[in-house]
Order: sequence, then structure tokens, then C-alpha cells
Amino acid sequence: MELNEMQAVVEALLFASGDELPLERIAEVLNLDRKTAKMLMNRMIDDFRASNRGLMIREINGSYQLCTKPEYYDYICMMMEPRQKQALSQAAYETLAVIAYNQPITKAKIEHIRGVNSDSAIAKLLERNLIREAGRLDAPGKPYLYETTDEFLRVFGFRSLRDLPILEFDDLRPEGEHAGEDEEGLTEQVLNSDKRDK
Repeated sequence: MELNEMQAVVEALLFASGDELPLERIAEVLNLDRKTAKMLMNRMIDDFRASNRGLMIREINGSYQLCTKPEYYDYICMMMEPRQKQALSQAAYETLAVIAYNQPITKAKIEHIRGVNSDSAIAKLLERNLIREAGRLDAPGKPYLYETTDEFLRVFGFRSLRDLPILEFDDLRPEGEHAGEDEEGLTEQVLNSDKRDK
């Protein structure tokens, strides 16, 4: 199969799938080894990025998804019905940042770091599928553990958790384990925008 035809097949697969498509599945359909399939996907990502089109291919934890480019978000909103999800609160952003850098983590530890009750923020993040329950801690009461999801990576434009910004301070750790910085500044650094990708 020629390169152009393979790229056309991948584009069709991504469009038909809608959700993330694992690299292994792409390789299987095209009868390629994993390394060659990875090179093909990297080339397609670069081609989409360089072209003047409204779509992009996003890598998410070793899978790929066809998405609209963030810069066209406002135009898409104009086309869609006015029912928009309510933006996350500052408390939800702070809670999400704490979970992202400490996962898996219990609600008690989240509240210890933030210093306030986090029931509402955790419920909102679960509802948005930005976090999920990741089992229970083997401790008295068996509290739930929370971790981020692939939806979190997609929404904020990360390929994997390794893409999270490296903090120059450690304000996401419990007291006694960090120097202490302004939490609002931290949240802005970790989670720049609610509009990266919808």
C-alpha cells in the first residue's frame, strides 16, 4: 500500500472511530509493525499541523484522535446550540491540579493540601469525566483513590502525564513537603485554559 493511501485509511479510521484509536489497532488494520505505524502517525500529525485546515491529530496515551483545532473553538460554539457546559470553578481547577500531581490520591489528602472541603469540586470533576475512582486505599475506612482520565489529557492538550508542566516549587504536596506558594498562581500555571480543546 502506498504512503498516501495508508494516510487516507488512517484518516478514515480516526474519523469513523470518533474516540481515541490505539496505535496497535492502527498497525493491525494496516498490517504494519508498531514502529512503522508510529512513524506514520508522527508524519500525519506534522502534516496536519502544517496544513491550513480545521482538523488536527492528537496523541493521547499512545492512542490517536481526530480533533478540531483549538483556534476554531469559537466558530464551533456559534454553530452549536447555546447549551454550553458551565466553566469549572477555581476550586475545581485547584482540586484537579492537586489530583494530577499526586495521583492516585484520597479525598482526605486532597483536602489536607487545599485546606478546605472538596466534596463539590470532586463531584464536578467526576461528572465531567476529568477524574475517576482508581480503587480504594488499603487503610482504615478504605477511602477511594482518585486519578485523572484520558479526557483530562484531551481537554488540556497533553499526550500523557509526562507532559504536565514541571513545577519550580512543590505547592501541590502536603504541608511539610513544600516551600509554599500562591495557589492561584499554581492553578494558572498547571491549567492555563478551559478552552484548549472541547
